[in-house]
Amino acid sequence: MSPAGALAPPAARQGPGPMPPALLDALGLAVSHRVAGALPGDRRAAGVGAGTELAQLRPYVLGDDVRRLDAAASARTGEPHVRLQVPERTLTTWLAIDVSSSMAFGTTNRLKADVAEGVALALGRLALRHAGRLGILTFGTGASRVLPPRGSKAGLVALRRVLAEGVGVDGHGDPRALGDALGRLGRVARQPGFVAVISDFREQHDWTRPLGSLRAHHAVLAVEIGDPRESAVPAVGRIAVVDPETGRRLEVDTSNRRVRDRFAALEAERRATLTSELRRLRVDHVTLSTDGDWLLDLGRRLA
Repeated sequence: MSPAGALAPPAARQGPGPMPPALLDALGLAVSHRVAGALPGDRRAAGVGAGTELAQLRPYVLGDDVRRLDAAASARTGEPHVRLQVPERTLTTWLAIDVSSSMAFGTTNRLKADVAEGVALALGRLALRHAGRLGILTFGTGASRVLPPRGSKAGLVALRRVLAEGVGVDGHGDPRALGDALGRLGRVARQPGFVAVISDFREQHDWTRPLGSLRAHHAVLAVEIGDPRESAVPAVGRIAVVDPETGRRLEVDTSNRRVRDRFAALEAERRATLTSELRRLRVDHVTLSTDGDWLLDLGRRLA
């Protein structure tokens, strides 16, 4: 299938809902705290250059910029000295966004894709607020797509265009999509920065190793998005369900208690494994749901 036909806005799309500036400001403080001061002026680049923190004080040599002469050191030593500063560098944020078919699922206030859209917009705005740059990677339908980091308005426009394309509609999920995407991101994101992986993390394999490699060089946040019906099935009799990732159709008798208990147990095991792997990799993990206020929950769980 061509890339143009692989994505479409879900029919039941609700959008992320209101995003009050006060909550965005609080989220900004929580995110900056989590990434250990990843705001402009707080991170060091390689080498020396323009900045506010002293890197070296040494004697003047022919060719040095005379504007860097240090009067106090020159007077104290009797020979000209220059100051070399640690250069300040703004933060590059990467958003890895799941656009697989399963993100079009939702049974309460909105779809998982709606929550993902809101999280991406919120983090994208925060990334660009302090003169940072925003890079985007989408995965889950065909080959992953990378948009290089951009600053200011161009970065936000690119993000809005990507989100407007929607999610996968072909129903042929790739169980290695997440792992392949993280591996590709590790190859293109060479400078240390902040990476947010926004996904439901369902039916994905072989992603822990590339995520661990990313964590070694970047501050990483995993935003897991779920729906209440993915954890428990109500007793409503016989129903037909379709796996959005594979298109497989299955009839289930939900009036059978053993079926409901087995479903809940498998989901609890899956989530426990995911939580354990992220904790082992020392990746910050936030869970959001399609019910409730996702922005408020995101801020609370990061704070």
